[in-house]
Amino acid sequence: MAREKRFRTSFMGGFKKSDVNGYIEKILKEFDEKLKSKDDEISVLRNQNKELRFKYDELLKKSDEINEARAKIGDVLIQAQEKAEKMLEEAKLEVADEKKRLEETLENEREKLVDIRADIKNLKAEIVKVLSKYETELSELAKEEEAPEEESAETVADSAEGEAAASYEQDFGAVDETGYSQSSYDPGFTRY
Repeated sequence: MAREKRFRTSFMGGFKKSDVNGYIEKILKEFDEKLKSKDDEISVLRNQNKELRFKYDELLKKSDEINEARAKIGDVLIQAQEKAEKMLEEAKLEVADEKKRLEETLENEREKLVDIRADIKNLKAEIVKVLSKYETELSELAKEEEAPEEESAETVADSAEGEAAASYEQDFGAVDETGYSQSSYDPGFTRY
């Protein structure tokens, strides 16, 4: 069609019918071939379009699934983080409660220790009183029983008194006029 076709003329005027018909048939044939070629292209493009549409639908479906999974994962992560924070807060509260309880127990034990030390001091003072009482009674007994062997009795009493005092001093240390031991030895207790 880009090229120009020239028809032969016939003797009566006009164009030769066979040339025109041949040309038209040729054009129709070319047109049919081109039409068939275009139909084939259209068919191929339609098939490609169907395949692309199918792939697009699959990708869209996968994209939706991925978005759903992301949303679920995000929710799970948020829930896990909230739960971890809650557990951490509960653990902190438990530690604070336990620390408070232990401090109270420690304070109670300290008070008991102070009471025990006071009891020990009182027991030491009572022991000193009892020993002083026995010493006084021994002295009085010794005076009452003055006999011909007065010297030997005094020696025995002094000896017994000395042994008792030495034994007490050895066990508890020297006792001053307040009744408290002056020894640096303190059997298991620290003074405050």
